Amino acid sequence: MKNWGTSPELPDILETRGRVISYQEAICEAMETSLEENSAVRVLGEGVTDPAGIYGTTKNLHLKFGKKRVFDVPLAEGLITGIGTGMALVGLKPIVIHPRNDFLLLTMDQLCNQAAKWSFMFGGKIKVPLVVRTIACRGWGSAAQHAQALHSILAHFPGLKILLPFSPSDAKGFILWAVFKSESPVIIMEHKWLYRLRGDVPIGRYIAYPGKPNIIRKGKDITIVGISYGLFEALQASSELADAGIEAEVIDTRSLRPLDFSTIFQSVEKTGRVLVVDTGHLLFGSSGEIITKVIEKVSLSNLKSPPARIGIPDSPTPAFSESSFYPSSKNIVSIVKKMVKCK
Repeated sequence: MKNWGTSPELPDILETRGRVISYQEAICEAMETSLEENSAVRVLGEGVTDPAGIYGTTKNLHLKFGKKRVFDVPLAEGLITGIGTGMALVGLKPIVIHPRNDFLLLTMDQLCNQAAKWSFMFGGKIKVPLVVRTIACRGWGSAAQHAQALHSILAHFPGLKILLPFSPSDAKGFILWAVFKSESPVIIMEHKWLYRLRGDVPIGRYIAYPGKPNIIRKGKDITIVGISYGLFEALQASSELADAGIEAEVIDTRSLRPLDFSTIFQSVEKTGRVLVVDTGHLLFGSSGEIITKVIEKVSLSNLKSPPARIGIPDSPTPAFSESSFYPSSKNIVSIVKKMVKCK
């Protein structure tokens, strides 16, 4: 698993007041707590018993809880997800892990035609408490088939909960919410480049409820909405913009389904400008949906400049020159300065 690429060291950009641990450590704590406190939990996926434990997020769990509860599986993503769906239907709480979200495309029938729809098809009498953890990757020459972010595709389907934790606190709390509270299929989409991000994480079991975006930084000149790792670049850009006299309000979407847009609407009504920073492709993506919602709700007379978005280009990821392919904080700064017509 170590050879699948590494996560970069990230600066401490989150305000901290309590116990500080990394994103990957927070996920591992959530997995351990889930197994300890819910006997129905089963963890299965490609590499879960590997010595590296899927970037440290499942490390040694099979040694503590046994291979009947934490077990490796063949490279058969559709089969694995179907087994997880069946386990959920008979009263277990499976956590299925797909280390690369690219291969969720092989699970679309199981996730989108089966797990997502069963409760609707049977009048709510059947629950499918399936939890899927998956990882968006980039870097290390991951290229066209290993460097995608597929959250927008999955968010299209009613019945699925799509969570994109940015903070270590949400990374842990969302898993615990999915395990202890949700009766619907939950897909938690982690970004590999966040695994070394550090932040406040409470000890023990707690619940982070998805749906309501979080204002990470307050400002009055522009609203920047970040999705997953896009929020990191947005926060980096906001510091540089502050040096130029521009106060950016930075918002973490946290999840796409559910998503309460009111926080975003209120911010845009205040700032008059909005930029959405996504980790996926722009065409038919989440950034376009958010901007459309803003235009439908916020009076056009309140907008001081046309809404804008930034994401990866409309082409597969190249195996080289990735630094020029992915948007950065510099791109965000350049766009924002044009939007506010900075002198």
